[in-house]
Amino acid sequence: MLALASGSEFCFPQSSHVLSEDTVCREIRDGQLHSKRLLSKTNRVPKWGERFFKAQSVCILEESVVDPKERTLVTYTRNIGFNKIMSVVEKVTYRSVPDQPGKTIATRSAWIDSSVFGFSTAIRAFGLDRFKKNCLKTVNGFNYVLQNMFPATHAAAMVHNQQQQHQTKAQKIKEAAKHASEQVKAQAEQLVQNLSVKG
Repeated sequence: MLALASGSEFCFPQSSHVLSEDTVCREIRDGQLHSKRLLSKTNRVPKWGERFFKAQSVCILEESVVDPKERTLVTYTRNIGFNKIMSVVEKVTYRSVPDQPGKTIATRSAWIDSSVFGFSTAIRAFGLDRFKKNCLKTVNGFNYVLQNMFPATHAAAMVHNQQQQHQTKAQKIKEAAKHASEQVKAQAEQLVQNLSVKG
């Protein structure tokens, strides 16, 4: 087990809200790498939330498990303290795609709760909205790191994604054109039938 590591500074544009990161422990159990990290982040709240929570930062505990045999990385994060106001537990599973080498799927889930009487519904809705917005920031930050670590691979992946997007757009245009053609054909047949009846 490793001793507590010193905090690290972040230089990525998507992580400016992260104040510190410390590795609490890291060990191998049953062939899996288990890690615990403690992070502190800024915690901006809306005006209506200041009556419940005025702290400028919040501590987050992250536990992760790397399974090289199953080729998965699972992370669990949860806030420490202020759990009665709002508790957030997030799970992310990164799994390689067997039939698509070099591709990884990230499945993200969150459980949000609040015990503030009369405001729990509003607080949960606020937490869900923030979670959705943070998902986009997380993806952008993850891509930023990958781009800097593996520039050639990332560029190739971007080209592949763009090609897929173009193919998808072309397919949609083709389907729309086919649908429009079928509608015109049906209208023409209906017109011919009407004229035949009148004749």
